[in-house]
Amino acid sequence: MIHCMTSFAQSERSALCDTFLEVGPDAPTLSGSWRTRDLAAHLILRERRPDAAIGMFLAPLAGRTDKIQASLAQRPFEELVDTIRSGPPKWNPMALGSIDEAANLGEFFVHHEDVLRGVDPAARRQLDPAEQKALFGVLSRMGMLTLRSCRVGVVADSPGYGRRSLRSPKDEHGNVVMTGEPSEIVLYLFGRGEVADVELDGADHDVAAFRETNLGV
Repeated sequence: MIHCMTSFAQSERSALCDTFLEVGPDAPTLSGSWRTRDLAAHLILRERRPDAAIGMFLAPLAGRTDKIQASLAQRPFEELVDTIRSGPPKWNPMALGSIDEAANLGEFFVHHEDVLRGVDPAARRQLDPAEQKALFGVLSRMGMLTLRSCRVGVVADSPGYGRRSLRSPKDEHGNVVMTGEPSEIVLYLFGRGEVADVELDGADHDVAAFRETNLGV
């Protein structure tokens, strides 16, 4: 089967929207205290309100971001889901295929799992190997964002997909090897380590330091 380069980001978006409608607006997620309506509002804000989305990265503006997101979350849930399903507006660079895949594959995969595993902690999907390969391809870029404060070296090892250094060790630290499917390593790097099926291997003090690192975008 031949996949177009945007198919995985788009298929995760579509599947997440289907799952939203299945579980309803008030289902739990792995995104802190957010319910599904809050997560849907977050995704819309991220793509359609750049003036508000900046508060995700600048603490002084976080209050305004939270207020706008809370307002969005009060809209009819089906309307929120339809807006997400329609994709980024044309003025957003993420509307371009290659940027959509780079910016949204990890985002929509993780948030889809946030809902699936938030509702059922045992839920596991069998992903297409081609999607696993695509997720492995985003690990280096993701590591640059989520491992900024990490002093430990981090290596991703996905049997059948590859082995990649995501972070060089600092100070007296060595490497920690994360072993698992690309999808599970992506979840771990997004701060979902408690639910990710990933094994950590390294010196005890390095593994302990890595577990204490604040991960997530």
